[in-house]
Amino acid sequence: MSPFTRRQFLTRSVLAGGAVLAPNFLAPWARANGMAALTGTEFDLTVSRLKASVGGKAAPATLVNGTLPGPLLRWREGDDITLRVTNLLDEDTSIHWHGILLPAAMDGVPGVSFSGIRPGETFVYRFPVKQAGTYWYHSHSGLQEQSGHYGPIIIDPKDADPVAYEREHVIVLSDWTYRDPQHIFSTLKKSSETYNYQRRTLGDFFRDAKKDGVGAALSERAMWGRMRMDPADIADVTGAAYTYLVNGHAPDDNWTGLFGDGERVRLRIINASAMTIFNFRIPDLAMTVVQADGQNVRPVETDEIQIGVAETYDVIVRPSAERPYTMMAETIDRSGFAAGTLAPRHGMRAPVPAPRPRPTLTMKDMAMSHGAGHGDMSGMDHGGMDHGSMQHDAMDHGSMKMSGMEHDAQAGPIAHHHPTGVGVDMIAEAPSNRLGDRGLGLEDAPHRVLVYTDLRSLKPDHKTRMPEREIELHLTGNMERYMWSFDGVKFSDVDAPIAMREGERVRLTLVNDTMMNHPIHLHGMFFELVNGAHHDKPRKHTIIVKPGDKLSVDLTADAPGEWAFHCHLLYHMVAGMMQTVMVSSSDAPAPQMHPAQHSGHGDHQ
Repeated sequence: MSPFTRRQFLTRSVLAGGAVLAPNFLAPWARANGMAALTGTEFDLTVSRLKASVGGKAAPATLVNGTLPGPLLRWREGDDITLRVTNLLDEDTSIHWHGILLPAAMDGVPGVSFSGIRPGETFVYRFPVKQAGTYWYHSHSGLQEQSGHYGPIIIDPKDADPVAYEREHVIVLSDWTYRDPQHIFSTLKKSSETYNYQRRTLGDFFRDAKKDGVGAALSERAMWGRMRMDPADIADVTGAAYTYLVNGHAPDDNWTGLFGDGERVRLRIINASAMTIFNFRIPDLAMTVVQADGQNVRPVETDEIQIGVAETYDVIVRPSAERPYTMMAETIDRSGFAAGTLAPRHGMRAPVPAPRPRPTLTMKDMAMSHGAGHGDMSGMDHGGMDHGSMQHDAMDHGSMKMSGMEHDAQAGPIAHHHPTGVGVDMIAEAPSNRLGDRGLGLEDAPHRVLVYTDLRSLKPDHKTRMPEREIELHLTGNMERYMWSFDGVKFSDVDAPIAMREGERVRLTLVNDTMMNHPIHLHGMFFELVNGAHHDKPRKHTIIVKPGDKLSVDLTADAPGEWAFHCHLLYHMVAGMMQTVMVSSSDAPAPQMHPAQHSGHGDHQ
């Protein structure tokens, strides 16, 4: 197999097909859950192009073993897994095991970790299972993920599970389109606003004027007009093109998960969508979050969770046996929803909540300084180092002070770069740490909403070293041209990977210069979210970076090889918001420095 080039990876968009069930038994609990499950240590998977029926309408789909979603793969921590993946498509395919710690050659990213799986060929994935928790798998070839190429993974712990429960349900959220995904991408390239049917109207202006005054309303409209941006531009692809699914079922199908009287029910919620951030809630039923991205966290009770693309959350609920409850996954832009039911028996259905008002972006999302006038985007803050996320280090690392411009004894001051070029239409003037902010549209919700600062690792880590250096990356884009990138450079134009040395401790600071939420994912390693949790920082593989956000994560570069690093909004990744991280072994020559990398700070120990 000849390897893809980076450009081929971005431009090859294939639609696929599949399907023979592997000879693994179907567990009884899986039948009750209504999803095909494969267990054991050896698996046979096929990828093929078939017709899928969604909401009573058939459409071409790219499926694993002929099901939507693909079969649930149930592994056990400590086992060695073999997966034989056969490609029955007329195009290349792949499977990436999202969030799984494994050798780079098994990661499943064409052009980065392997060459892809050619038509008619079988690729054998082999790796030890080093973790437990809720994860998922999906294609990393073209736009196959959008057309159904994804499925859940559950890994049972080798020791006693710290989470007690009597029943579980896997909840796979996704967005489905009857259209050709390549057509959607081409449409976005021509006009990024095509699917936004929720732009503000004259009626909205009069409501704003009544609330804030005519002058303020006119000034605010003029500001957005000068920037050629729309505060209602929340999602690139909306309910105008999507049907939203729970375990492959449209809302009218009423997918139902059963519960018994007094049972603790574990919901393993996976956002396997291509482009949709969901707000998940169960009206009248509290949720206790016990796991995030497969990692156990201290239990925290909440009423709603904003779940970014590729994130997973495990929650415990204790419903009454006398009534049904609606599991409501409303899209971030409120243009649609996925829904299912928790009930003591089939055939029951609770009311579906009425749609809430669609949210709009604010000045905070624009990251304007408080002193800037409306529409004045020229007074960018190029001054000293003001890391909102680094301010948490006064709690996390007593010796690591980030106020003002730090100096390194050898490398001198750390420069803060501001990306420029045709791919950058905005730079955040005053980005701030937003880890404690509720997600867009949930700011005024009358109930509890999970935020990243609520998360704490279940087990503290007192042995982790402090970061040796920082890498700052800007999330950039040109919405009008539908160009997405890191530091203004799309993936096909990147000269070299982001370089790390094996065993090195690195702080990665992400600055969102765009006005969209970006779920950022690193393959092969976990982020440690710098959220003020001291030694209890939660570990995640995917993090929503809000508009105007400036957050930091720490990581240990303990996985040699080249790893994909990208926005998990599929069309953003394909449009260029992707790079790779190269972890070189300790005895290899020093790697070439990425332009955004900075030397360590003198205060680091």
